[in-house]
Amino acid sequence: MAIETAHLDEDAKARRGFLLALGAYLLWGMLPFYMKAVAHLPLIEVIAHRIVWSVPIAAAVLVWAGRTADFKAAIRSPRSIAMAALTATLISVNWGIYVWAIAVDRTVETALGYYINPLVVVVVGAVLLGERLDRLQIAAVVLAAVAVTVLTIEGGKLPWVSLALAFSFAAYGFFRKTLPIGPSQGFLLEVLLLSVPALCYIAYLIATGQDHFVSSTANDTALLIGCGPVTAVPLLLFAFGARLLRLSTIGIMQYIAPTMVFLIAVLVFGEPFGGTQAIAFALIWTALAMYSWSMFRGREIRPAAPAAR
Repeated sequence: MAIETAHLDEDAKARRGFLLALGAYLLWGMLPFYMKAVAHLPLIEVIAHRIVWSVPIAAAVLVWAGRTADFKAAIRSPRSIAMAALTATLISVNWGIYVWAIAVDRTVETALGYYINPLVVVVVGAVLLGERLDRLQIAAVVLAAVAVTVLTIEGGKLPWVSLALAFSFAAYGFFRKTLPIGPSQGFLLEVLLLSVPALCYIAYLIATGQDHFVSSTANDTALLIGCGPVTAVPLLLFAFGARLLRLSTIGIMQYIAPTMVFLIAVLVFGEPFGGTQAIAFALIWTALAMYSWSMFRGREIRPAAPAAR
């Protein structure tokens, strides 16, 4: 009976984790709609409000979850503050590129960037951590490189939006692991640090009458405030959900958001998607299938740690 109860508890946790993570990925997948709605607003102002309005949500969730002890320890550690400042800078760069790309109708490139990201993480692990790659993983990385080459030849330049998103997020994840606190606590520390310059910038805009928060319409004010929830809520849902899921489940689910973004870009926003892009995406999808198969086949399946996003 005790064994059966334990199995039921594990199943219940897995279902809860799946629903939480699914909610996060669906919200991330729908994010282009919100970013398109704020596309008429200045980029830096959007990023500033995205930071500022994330703080109260992250703080409230941390208090509700009773996870303030290691956060208090982190803010007393100069090393933790320095690393959080670095990761905060990296994620703000990632956010800035993403918001800009949506605004200028380059959403397909953002989808490609987040498809490439897992493969970039593999390369970073091999180069910086000495992790060994098996044949399937090497082949997957080569296919991704071929896809980038195809796009470069066709466009006459590197697909820098996709690469910048992939590499900035991979760098963020790499350095984020050095913070000895969980993702929700780390996220609060990051947005707290970023909120200092963000608040100063917002105050400057208001004082000079250049803002869209006080001096503009009620709709713009609501959109800017909403930047906080659309940033913080999916990340926190994922943080709590991933703790209850296996790596194999997360490995499959991580492609939900870029797939939704890709479909929205082509079917809703009407962005161009020609033969060259189709070849590149086919190569990337094949590479991801090979990478996923290698990961599921060769790694021990265990509960996943929350990943920063």
